[in-house]
Amino acid sequence: MTPSSTNYSPNHFNFGSIKGRKVIADFSGGRITSDAGIILLAELDEKLKITEKFARCFQDYRDSSYTYYSVHKLLAQRVYPKGYTSLWYCFRL
Repeated sequence: MTPSSTNYSPNHFNFGSIKGRKVIADFSGGRITSDAGIILLAELDEKLKITEKFARCFQDYRDSSYTYYSVHKLLAQRVYPKGYTSLWYCFRL
């Protein structure tokens, strides 16, 4: 899916319709957050199970009686660091 060249403006991209709903990217600003994209990607990952499938590629040699976080949870936290005020805390895991 690519932006329509006929509906181009610097702050607006019209990607057409999917199942009768318009898909539009609007960059006019206003009250925004830089975390919104990562939240959307994390939700998409939950549905498509991308990090879960990727985590299965790793062999976990840790003793499970001492393991609190699964490889999948650690990987997902590195890719989508949700719930941490600083990435430094996330990377300390």
